[in-house]
Amino acid sequence: MGLLKKLNFFVEEDIRKELDELVPAGQKSKIINEALRKELLRIRRKTVTEKLALLKSKGPKVSQKEIVKLLKQDRNRKT
Repeated sequence: MGLLKKLNFFVEEDIRKELDELVPAGQKSKIINEALRKELLRIRRKTVTEKLALLKSKGPKVSQKEIVKLLKQDRNRKT
């Protein structure tokens, strides 16, 4: 775990109760960090997916054959 920073935020009462019931003392920060990390990754992926969908809709249509042809050309070029 990296540098820790204390944050103040609110959680709904039912979530707090379940957290207290299910997570042992001393483990709450770890569980919350893991949950936030997963949610932030989900948000990043959703954002990137939306950007890719937008780019796809604006870009030229390319056939599968053309993609394969371009990949073969790229693999055969000298670096």
